[in-house]
Amino acid sequence: MFVVKSEQAGERVDRFIALHSGGLSRSRVKTLIEAGHLTRDGQSVTEPAETVKAGQSYSLSVPSAVPAVPEGEAMAFDIYYEDSDLLVLNKPAGLVVHPAPGNETGTLVNGLVAHCGDSLQGIGGQKRPGIVHRLDKDTSGLMVVAKTEKAHLALSEDFAARRIDRAYLALCWGCPAPAEGDFEGNIGRDKRDRKRMTITPRSGKWALTHYKTLKNFQGSASLVTCKLATGRTHQIRVHFSAHGYPLIGDPVYLRRIPAVAKGFSATARAAALDFPRQALHATRLGFTHPRTGEALLFEAPAPDDMVQLAEILEA
Repeated sequence: MFVVKSEQAGERVDRFIALHSGGLSRSRVKTLIEAGHLTRDGQSVTEPAETVKAGQSYSLSVPSAVPAVPEGEAMAFDIYYEDSDLLVLNKPAGLVVHPAPGNETGTLVNGLVAHCGDSLQGIGGQKRPGIVHRLDKDTSGLMVVAKTEKAHLALSEDFAARRIDRAYLALCWGCPAPAEGDFEGNIGRDKRDRKRMTITPRSGKWALTHYKTLKNFQGSASLVTCKLATGRTHQIRVHFSAHGYPLIGDPVYLRRIPAVAKGFSATARAAALDFPRQALHATRLGFTHPRTGEALLFEAPAPDDMVQLAEILEA
């Protein structure tokens, strides 16, 4: 039961309910209102834009979450943390995060539906995990996933407000100069190739990547750490490619053999050119727990394929 106080009069009812519901998003509340789940003083309300008046009483009925779509599929995960609100996992390279045309099954979401089972309280009315952020199919590393709508909303807000601590490890061609610095530039969709993002000086969204070189491999490649100030699609891959240091193995932003490849031995050059994915790993993830307020920080070391490639390049 939600009773409107005098200072709350004049608000839209969907906003009023969302602010006092204890975790439902405004879009979720709007959907529930339009579906007939809200009453005012016993009368049905179906208009989310209705203005509330002092003294009115509203009651919202939230139906139980319906079975998940997509269906669960059993798969093993490298879980770093899990409780009733969320979980943190180390996603392997090659795993698609969310079902989409061409990848309807075998995704991270399918696996999480099976793994979490009844501990999923429901996101948007479905028993499904809340994907707060994504990693590309062939990028490995840490992800946080919400189990409840409240956790999903809070974490999404933290990502949008850049309150998340994220760092990546990458192997790139060449040696960034200076060895530590920032790559900055608006990122938007490439008009000539919709699968690519690109630097767009007059449009797109502002993006900033802090980088630091950890190791130089014979002047031909580098191991770098990257910290995101923003979270744009393909941000690290686009920034490094645009500045002349494309990621090793990147199938989208590396379109020719880099000239610096000739600085390697035949074995090292072949290993780098044949690396089957972009050499990018989400190694660090820190955030505030949405319910307890605890500061959580996780680190996942570089995966075996990147470690082995670095060893070959260093030999």
